[in-house]
Amino acid sequence: MYNKVILIGNLGKDPEIRRLESGAVVARLALATNENYKDKNGNWQTITEWHDIVAWRILAERAERDLKKGSLAFIEGKITTRKWQDKEGNDRYTTEVVASQLRPLEKRESAEPNLSSGMASSSFDAPEVKKDSDKSNSDLNEDDDLPF
Repeated sequence: MYNKVILIGNLGKDPEIRRLESGAVVARLALATNENYKDKNGNWQTITEWHDIVAWRILAERAERDLKKGSLAFIEGKITTRKWQDKEGNDRYTTEVVASQLRPLEKRESAEPNLSSGMASSSFDAPEVKKDSDKSNSDLNEDDDLPF
């Protein structure tokens, strides 16, 4: 059995950070991913899917330091479902991705390495991706060589 998820998307709001009495840090992120497709009329459509992400300890600190609303991020983790009770005592369920890796995909304003931790900066340059809005109409109508 295997439970692994990889997401690349943009944060919908700044990370919510909590520091627990035990000293542990937890971050909650709302990550949006987009899927683009052509409808039956040949018009481009976009479906946005929202993902609840939970990051603990050092990953939560990295999220607090490196991410903000609109940031492009790489998240790797596992899908979990929690059961909890609302104020009326009804059972509720929440499905989340618990992050095992978290990386910003944009340059930070300060590109200097983080020498205090003995590690280089966790950010790296991602290749530029052309957005559909940047493509010419001829690009949008070309068939690709993908088998699906």
